[in-house]
Amino acid sequence: MKKNKITAIYPGTFDPVTNGHLDIIDRATKLFDEVIVAVAVNINKTPLFTNDERGNMIKKCTAKYKNVKVEVFDTLLVHYAIKKKASVIVRGLRAVSDFEFEFQMSLTNRKLAPGITTIYLMPNEKYTYLNSSLIRELAKFKGDISGFVPEYVRIKLAEKFSKRK
Repeated sequence: MKKNKITAIYPGTFDPVTNGHLDIIDRATKLFDEVIVAVAVNINKTPLFTNDERGNMIKKCTAKYKNVKVEVFDTLLVHYAIKKKASVIVRGLRAVSDFEFEFQMSLTNRKLAPGITTIYLMPNEKYTYLNSSLIRELAKFKGDISGFVPEYVRIKLAEKFSKRK
């Protein structure tokens, strides 16, 4: 008997992708048949990198995974998940402070799409304090971010900030 393929979506702004994000992706690839890293277009944020730049950075950093796809989406997450036939939404939890927002989103998504389950994954503890805003600020002021992002992302951040003088 053939088992059903389980597709999971890991959504985020990923501006830029960090080692914490990549840790969650790595964990998700071991749990699900297909992981779609969905780069969100968020009208409430003004990202440093374009949608394509963010998507390309993730593609470069996840090239070793055969079961990862990277796409940009600009709709309601549950509508996108239904379109992609995903049954799981993966979210990262770094700290207790993330939980309240994530809990509200999970309950709302469950109401809108009862067939989609939200799964929370905690990154390795060495990444729990990381977020993209912190990385952007460190990079802007030429702080050493080499332990927080892949080398390719570090280079892209340096290039971006060298053009913004």
